[in-house]
Amino acid sequence: MGGKDKSHKRDKRKKGNFDDTSKKKVSGKAADGSFKTENFAKHRMNYAPHQSVVRKQVDPETTKYFSEIANLFESNGVDLEERAVICGNALEETRGNEFQLATDYIISHTLQMLLEGCDIDHLCDFLRSCAKDFPFIATDQSGSHVAETAIRSLAMHLQDSDVYSVVEDTLTMICKVVVENSVDVMCNCYGSHVLRSLLSLCKGVPLDSSKSHDKKSSVVLAERLNFKASRSDENASLHAHQGFPDLFKLLVSGIMNCTQEDIKTLQFDQYSSCTKRVGIFSPSQTALKLLAGDDEELLRIIPILLGCKKENIKDGNIIEANEVRNIVDLMKETAFSHQMEVILEVAPEVLYNEIFLKVFRNSLFELSSHHCGNFVVQALISHARHREQMELIWEELGPNFKGIIEMGRPGVIASVIAASQRFHTHEQKCCQALAAAVCSANESPRWIVPRILFLDNYFCCEDKANWTWQGSAKIHVVGSLILQEVFRYPGEFIQPFVTSILSMEDDNVLDLAKNTGGARVIEAFLSSSVSAKLKRRLIAKLRGHFGELSMHLPGSFTVDKCFATSNISLQEAIVSELSAVRSELSKTKQGPHLIRKLDVDGFAARPDQWRSKQESKQSAYKEFHATFGSGEIKSSKHGNFLAHTSKEKPRPEGIKKMRKEINDSLASPVPFLSNSGFKGRSHKSGKHWKNDARTAVDGDGSKGKNNWSKKRENQGFEVLGGILRELEPSCLKGVFLLACKSLLAREDEIGFDAEEECAFAIGRAAALDPQGKDDRMREIESARAAKTLDQAFIIL
Repeated sequence: MGGKDKSHKRDKRKKGNFDDTSKKKVSGKAADGSFKTENFAKHRMNYAPHQSVVRKQVDPETTKYFSEIANLFESNGVDLEERAVICGNALEETRGNEFQLATDYIISHTLQMLLEGCDIDHLCDFLRSCAKDFPFIATDQSGSHVAETAIRSLAMHLQDSDVYSVVEDTLTMICKVVVENSVDVMCNCYGSHVLRSLLSLCKGVPLDSSKSHDKKSSVVLAERLNFKASRSDENASLHAHQGFPDLFKLLVSGIMNCTQEDIKTLQFDQYSSCTKRVGIFSPSQTALKLLAGDDEELLRIIPILLGCKKENIKDGNIIEANEVRNIVDLMKETAFSHQMEVILEVAPEVLYNEIFLKVFRNSLFELSSHHCGNFVVQALISHARHREQMELIWEELGPNFKGIIEMGRPGVIASVIAASQRFHTHEQKCCQALAAAVCSANESPRWIVPRILFLDNYFCCEDKANWTWQGSAKIHVVGSLILQEVFRYPGEFIQPFVTSILSMEDDNVLDLAKNTGGARVIEAFLSSSVSAKLKRRLIAKLRGHFGELSMHLPGSFTVDKCFATSNISLQEAIVSELSAVRSELSKTKQGPHLIRKLDVDGFAARPDQWRSKQESKQSAYKEFHATFGSGEIKSSKHGNFLAHTSKEKPRPEGIKKMRKEINDSLASPVPFLSNSGFKGRSHKSGKHWKNDARTAVDGDGSKGKNNWSKKRENQGFEVLGGILRELEPSCLKGVFLLACKSLLAREDEIGFDAEEECAFAIGRAAALDPQGKDDRMREIESARAAKTLDQAFIIL
């Protein structure tokens, strides 16, 4: 009846998931610096749990008792209060037999229901009673689920602050036992999950937080390549309860207070450094992530994980020269490479700099060539701290773009390009090196984009000179991401790529737009800083196929982007094609939104009125340029709707953070809508907004002393409101950011309070530039402008 005798798997945490990883080459270090599989296998064979326990079989009477309880709960014939009583009574029957029951495959399921339904007293009694056996329960296939359920139940009860002390006493007993057996728990495929949950509970973060649990590789990649803002800061402040800081330190210290032999086990073991790239963090990685920002503690434990001598840590010379080669070789191992990625993410700057200069310098190309080491290089580049480090990275990797791509490591190239954009250095050189890597100087640049899109297919082709577009081949994911990054460079740097994408055949462009990765490349080109004329040349290649494209989910986004980038005549052609398939389009997932946003119904019913509305929008854009495009802030011919060219003045220390956010947002090439939840707006909402805006203006008008000024101001606000209502959300965001920047530049002149908590409200008030007015009128006009903008931003 034991859980280990059952062949049926209980959930997705199958042992095979980890065994597949162990088939990769892992090893110990040989004399020549290489790693031998048999050496590491021998090391693992020598490792065994420090303790073992014999599991007794559950008697038939007890089995029958818990079976009846399970049937009772499954019948749904028990109310909530009665269920809690039954759960408490049943848990009392487990006293002294917790290990046997928790590790029984059948009864463990019932035990999980009891732990979820009981009160806090019975839950803590159960955990205290089985505390001495908790490591053995946690490392059992069935028992691990019972242990995790108990931890989740404790977290739920902690929503009541009155139970904090009793939970703390219980966790103290559990943590002390776990610390004594930390290596056994960490190196077990089941126990590692339990230990991660226990760390999260003690830290006070939600157990399902991305900080301690799975994080999609696509999210990690998006953050590394600047496509998605990192949420690490947000997660750092995410707390479900106040946590148990002393117990958290106890657990972390216990994990790290290992012998040198145990550290080697943690470095190599597939469970203690589990497969992060499939979405699982090991306990040591979880501890590192939960310690992010605690530089003192990180400076203590990271060198231990690197295998550095403890006496060197005290002296400040953390990494000795004779340890460098060993660390480089370790990064070629699957388990340690995952751990090193997390170390580079959370390492304090002083430690990151030492690791960069001592370990990675002069080894970047070697590691980039390795199937595991290249992921560590990507993490290193993505978390580079300043431009000087980027200079060293470029020195080693810049001349080797072609070799790195040929070896099948395009992720390294993508990371270098993203870092060059982040630090605004080597941008043109990156474009030139990338183009040269896929297209020789004597070849036409028309093949650059297709070859990057089909990296694997091209570089696996024996006759590369005669390679042609492979419509049936799969678009390379990283190749698509690289092109999306490239089109975020300034237009003067990417001319070969522009020439290439515009040289593509119409059918190839259509195939590209139907593919998710290809569609994103087209959208990136349409969002780039190249001229509108060149963008319309690409859009024209899709003419006659917009209806077909809109029926595909990826293609619908491309149609939307094409419409936003087109002139009136092209917009009319796009909507006309959509109108022809309107009934079929409305049945798709994306159809209703696209029909509403492009006003396809309005075009079908009243084409002239629709055309007039689009012309009014164009006029609104021009009026916006005329209003806000003079002086320090002026419109840009290319790329973003607005470009700021003013020189910043020194400003008070109190609003540095606000100023930095504004500058970063204005400098970021990521489109505003890429991370927004915008769902459009109805005519009704716009109507309410207009009335509210007028009300807001009229309400503040009572403070003014000059009726003529009041009338003029009200007219001005209505004009501004009319312009803002016609703008897309991304433009509204631009207005907001520029308004903030404008006010910050004139803060001393206006005389507003510079405290950080009111910076946003003050910033909104600067949308109208009330020059030539006295201080009182400036304050009135700024306040009214703020309310007008407030209403406009509600549309977002």
